[in-house]
Amino acid sequence: MDRRRWINERGFADLVSLCQFLPGPASSQTGIAIGMIQRGWLGGFAAWLGFTTPAAIIMIGLGFGLSFAETPSGQGVIHGLKLAAVAVVANALWGMARSACGSPTKATFAALACVAILFAGSAWLQILVIAVAACAGALLIKEDPANIDVPPAQPLGRAMGIGLLFVFLLLLFGLPVLAETIKSGNLDAVASFYRVGSLVFGGGHVVLPLLEAELVPTGWTSTDTFLAGYGAAQAIPGPMFALTGYLGNVINPGNGYLGGWVGGLLAIGAVFLPSFLLLGATLPYWDALRSRECIRSALSGVNAAVVGLLLAVLYTPVWTSSVRDASDFATVVIAAVLLAMWRAPSWLVVLLAAVIGFFGV
Repeated sequence: MDRRRWINERGFADLVSLCQFLPGPASSQTGIAIGMIQRGWLGGFAAWLGFTTPAAIIMIGLGFGLSFAETPSGQGVIHGLKLAAVAVVANALWGMARSACGSPTKATFAALACVAILFAGSAWLQILVIAVAACAGALLIKEDPANIDVPPAQPLGRAMGIGLLFVFLLLLFGLPVLAETIKSGNLDAVASFYRVGSLVFGGGHVVLPLLEAELVPTGWTSTDTFLAGYGAAQAIPGPMFALTGYLGNVINPGNGYLGGWVGGLLAIGAVFLPSFLLLGATLPYWDALRSRECIRSALSGVNAAVVGLLLAVLYTPVWTSSVRDASDFATVVIAAVLLAMWRAPSWLVVLLAAVIGFFGV
């Protein structure tokens, strides 16, 4: 961005702050926002396409390798990927906890969220936990207002922003009702992935709890298949949300669901659509919102609760379905040390774990 002079360093930091404030994948949204500021909607779409396409193609393609996964060697690779997922989630959780749970109040938010999800882990309960954390954060957490500014060029006016926010909410609450009414597997899948894209704050590994709650308890996919895809996603460049391409390929919600390439593209489109709607709705208002202490306090509460959600998922299904004996635990420990202390890239750790699983080491 510096080389092309599209945005200066301060403006870039401002947009990153905005995208951390919004639900959805923060890194992808930053790129989309820069594209929107430069060239409007077409610019935002082009930026998203360039950032997401390589990872999406790889992840959708991986979904066609499930026949290999049924062989003994394939089962070993899947088990290795699951062990890598344990280490990667634990490492991500540690980093998030250090930044998001720096006070007793925030740590308590995380603990309560974890307990709530462990004993009633439905997708709708996770939404409720996030909402309660936002309200409690606004009341109990004190944050200074951010000293940031959004670049002056805006792709949309405030009236259009209100309209886009209405569309965002209409789809969030209307898609599940419509899917239930017409009994369409494709619409069921779109509603689930759209809900995930609408409610995940920060993106990255935080998407894991909501995706798991949407797809595994419903029987659309198995825990092994889900975690194998999550492990593989660590080994490729690009946004973690590209995992939805793999999941859209392999899930089976029934009622005529297409799956394959079409299902993968439906899933990716649905999970990223909220980002476009929310950026269009929020950019014109961000300068006013960011000065409000209650907004930043609410976001701090949400971030702390998300740590608790991820901790619950680390226990089940990530740990309980992966670590079976002492050798598995040893593999997880070695992978965690490589990630946390030696700063090894996650893709390398994932590949090593897959090789260990393949050869049954």
